[in-house]
Amino acid sequence: MPWEAESGLAPLRAMAHPLRLRMLSLLTGAELSAAEVGRELGITHANASYHLRQLHAAGLLDVAGEERVRGGLARRYRHDPAAPDRGSRTPVTQRLAYRALAEELSRRSTAVGEGRQTLTDAELWVDPAVWASVCDRVADAMRDLHDAARPPRASDTVRTSATVALFTMATDQ
Repeated sequence: MPWEAESGLAPLRAMAHPLRLRMLSLLTGAELSAAEVGRELGITHANASYHLRQLHAAGLLDVAGEERVRGGLARRYRHDPAAPDRGSRTPVTQRLAYRALAEELSRRSTAVGEGRQTLTDAELWVDPAVWASVCDRVADAMRDLHDAARPPRASDTVRTSATVALFTMATDQ
């Protein structure tokens, strides 16, 4: 719908499906075709293709290349979380994005394995300079993780989950 593009809801609407959040994570570490995404997520090629097209139309995926496969054209998709204009930053869309991420975190928590882990939660009042410094360091750490992402099941890798939501809160609540 035209109002979605203007309001910034298109990317959020595209992310609303739990499979699509998983696809975005998967495509951070590798350029994959719909068939490869389908195999990795245990869904049909057609289902993967549909969801990838929705993410691409919303501006959340880039076409990294195309190749001829059995008389057809297979697109390889890539997600670059650092790319500009990956979604609106209005309070409404941010709240909806936090909810979608919380649901995805709930799904991932069922697959907690052995190895290094950290869990923390905080609702605090801090000096604005400290807050800015923490936000910058966490953003740098998440960039490092995204930059280090490798294809699924690559040798010498571990499957990980990292969900971060840092935000200032309204003081009148």
